[in-house]
Amino acid sequence: MTQPSDKPAKFEKPADVRRKKGFMLLGCVVAACAIAWGIYWFFWGSYFVETDNAYTAVEVAQVTPSTGGTVQEVRVVDTQSVKAGDILVVIDDVDARLALAQARADREHAVAQLAVAESDYARAKIDLKRRRALVSDGSVSGDELTRAQNAYSSGKATIEAAKAAIEQAKARVDQAEVDLGRTTVRAPVDGVIAKRTVQVGQRVEAGAVLLSVVPVHEMHVDANFKEGQLERVRSGQKAELYADLYGKSVIYKGTVEGFAGGTGSAFAIIPAQNATGNWIKVVQRLPVRIRLDPEELKANPLSVGLSMTVTVDTRDLK
Repeated sequence: MTQPSDKPAKFEKPADVRRKKGFMLLGCVVAACAIAWGIYWFFWGSYFVETDNAYTAVEVAQVTPSTGGTVQEVRVVDTQSVKAGDILVVIDDVDARLALAQARADREHAVAQLAVAESDYARAKIDLKRRRALVSDGSVSGDELTRAQNAYSSGKATIEAAKAAIEQAKARVDQAEVDLGRTTVRAPVDGVIAKRTVQVGQRVEAGAVLLSVVPVHEMHVDANFKEGQLERVRSGQKAELYADLYGKSVIYKGTVEGFAGGTGSAFAIIPAQNATGNWIKVVQRLPVRIRLDPEELKANPLSVGLSMTVTVDTRDLK
């Protein structure tokens, strides 16, 4: 016969049971999330690399005059949009016009000199022919024939010199016309005016920077990825980008164009001296150039230096 136990039975409190079930449920949720994340990362997330260390950039066109002079007109202001060929600055062209007029006058004089030389040559040719016909019967001495031959040769040489002078005169006219055209400074590309420093009445020299034209439709992005992110990144892969200016409401489609020749620290003014002995490894970043779609830029323009977030799809591993 079983004897009743003297020890009282232990019963778990309802609060303890609920707590245990809660921990078990939380563990299951965490495990499920970890599994889901692992599946997502293996089949999808690991193929994308992202950085927010990226900025818009463009090849800025600096506008410089090819001839010096006093600025007569400035037809643009900063932020103004221009087309290639639009007049930006006009330099006083009085000196250029005078030089062109002088060059044209020199050309006309050279043409007149050629006409005179050709006339003299024609007479010398006829005279030589006559004297050669009279030499046989002694009507013309040897000295006269020699003089006629010299005059003929001299006339021929004078014609050649006159022709060369005309060519030189034409070249001076062409150069004077070019110099006159250069007094009108035009936009080299489509874009937006920036950094205008030129003013009316200012004396400028050839090669001095007057302003810049930013071709915003040719904007690209320099994305600075960590070196460990670039194992699968290749030129030609697609990318998605958004700017802090618009947020994620505007997504740009891009293409990887290429990689910089070195990291930012390698091209720093004072590069790191890793051979000093006091070396700490620092993860480096390599600029990757991302081309943007001109049509998307037209719809949502960007300016130079804006912050961007870039995600590159590395599934297309070439």
